[in-house]
Amino acid sequence: MEPFKSLTAVAAPIVRANVDTDIIIPSREMKSVSKTGLAAGLFAGWRYTTIGGREPNPDFVLNRAEYGSAQIILGGENFGCGSSREHAVWALHEYGFRAVIAPSFSPIFFGNCVRNGIVPVRLPVATVQALAAWVERDPAQHRITVDLQNAVVRADDREHAFELDPESRDMLLEGLDAIALTLKQRAVIEEFWQRDRRARPWIYEIEEGASR
Repeated sequence: MEPFKSLTAVAAPIVRANVDTDIIIPSREMKSVSKTGLAAGLFAGWRYTTIGGREPNPDFVLNRAEYGSAQIILGGENFGCGSSREHAVWALHEYGFRAVIAPSFSPIFFGNCVRNGIVPVRLPVATVQALAAWVERDPAQHRITVDLQNAVVRADDREHAFELDPESRDMLLEGLDAIALTLKQRAVIEEFWQRDRRARPWIYEIEEGASR
């Protein structure tokens, strides 16, 4: 997973409440279990004029030229609700998004973002709406910075602090999955294993006997 330190990019305003995972990637667009090949189906119900088609809907934000290079989404409340499908985050990441700024997220979607290199940023409703209005005046020039190292969003000469739990922050900053994060404690784990082996040797005798 690619580490995330700080990103300054075009932000696409999709400030609608309850954008669920079936909107982000409709089930009909999930043709494999791979993390690749999903970007074309991202927001398919809004992005295209017909179900299953690929004729761009000119009214949808991602089809507008000024948002063509967007890497940040400005979302509404309860972003990523609905089913637990991780494909929604895979599709966002493959398309090129690295951060979603919204007032609140579905907990499962939030966790899937962290585990796939997308920074989920919680900011108040009024702040997200103000950011969207500022971006819409000139998307190319009014870029937003998500600074994970300092836990702030910068825009319009202002800083907006956000909170992220230490484990999620470390995973994103260092580009670690859950296993790699655990293995950072390899020395502690090894020390516990050796101590426990001395304290309860019979457990390890059973284990070694079973392996034979």
